[in-house]
Amino acid sequence: MNIHEYQSKEILKSYGVAVPKGKAAFSVDEAVEVAKTLESSVYVVKAQIHAGGRGKAGGVKLAKNLDEVKTYASELLGKVLVTHQTGPEGKKVNRLLIEEGSNIAKEYYLSFVIDRQSAQVVMMASSEGGVEIEKVAAETPEKIFKEYIDPVIGLAPFQATRMAYALNFPPAAIRKASNFMLKLYDAFIGKDCSQVEINPLVLTKEDDVIALDAKLNFDDSGLFRHPDIAALRDESEEDAKELRAAKSGLNYVNLGGDVACMVNGAGLAMATVDIIKFYGGSPANFLDVGGASTPETTAEAFQIMMDGGQAKGIFVNIFGGIVKCDNIAKGLIDATKIISGDKNSFPVPVVVRLEGTNVDIARQMLKDAAIENVMVAETMEGGAEKIVALVKAAENI
Repeated sequence: MNIHEYQSKEILKSYGVAVPKGKAAFSVDEAVEVAKTLESSVYVVKAQIHAGGRGKAGGVKLAKNLDEVKTYASELLGKVLVTHQTGPEGKKVNRLLIEEGSNIAKEYYLSFVIDRQSAQVVMMASSEGGVEIEKVAAETPEKIFKEYIDPVIGLAPFQATRMAYALNFPPAAIRKASNFMLKLYDAFIGKDCSQVEINPLVLTKEDDVIALDAKLNFDDSGLFRHPDIAALRDESEEDAKELRAAKSGLNYVNLGGDVACMVNGAGLAMATVDIIKFYGGSPANFLDVGGASTPETTAEAFQIMMDGGQAKGIFVNIFGGIVKCDNIAKGLIDATKIISGDKNSFPVPVVVRLEGTNVDIARQMLKDAAIENVMVAETMEGGAEKIVALVKAAENI
């Protein structure tokens, strides 16, 4: 789960992490009122969307007076901001963060992430802050420093101090930088984060260390412990299909193509996406119905895939273990009635490959239903090749 920058900063502030003074605004008038409360000669007007690269996309403005705050707020609110992380469709700006300016001397990068290979949290930092860390990693990897953290001991003070020296903080700021890192780690652990990223972390000309930007991601499995975090969710920032699927207990990720996939199990899902690409198709989604799927959730999955007209064909690839193949078949039959009404025809081609529990029953159900546009494939390879060919043929009509 992701949250906005201003929400991240409020959480960090509760752990003693230094952040600029500021507040969220949802209208132009509110933006001006927030600016009036700040004792600063420069105001920062920042678009709040769940994506990085806002500055390069024009989503961060420096205002020298209240009139400029009003002008920039008017420009940003309601604007669709396109960054390298949003994709070409962009994200609409519905809220702003108005905060005081900072007297920046130097920018750094700092984050805590989970390294699954070592089964440890790792602190990563670089003296090259304020830019894309991926670019730094690719071009100058020697400028990225890491500290692996023992899960029993936690981040040790000597590790934080060592990192502060590695980043060449001036002597007057070493203790402030190390204390910043220790408090940030406390927030990471305390809120069950999957990632905390500060870019840029800044050293001011007064030798203060401040989180100029903040991004917090949370482990969804830990949200039951943090109802305060769950309450911060902004559903308008999330993919509507992914949100709808989550409410039904389905795992859905939009991949942007036109061949929809319904599978059970993450491994089979990835293999299905790969084989569709192998045969020249473009996967529309990753949809795992899981082990507890029912005919009702299966029917909902079909409706989600069909919503919006993105899917030009559907490949159902199920290996029935806990998932019973007849539940999948009944879900497809029910979905056909819901989507097509009285017509015994699915709107787009559907190729069904079933193996495992109750597969013979499922195949007979589909045969008896005799739904137009629904075909059964004997193998995964044959099914993938067939659905790709059908979608391409429809495109050429």
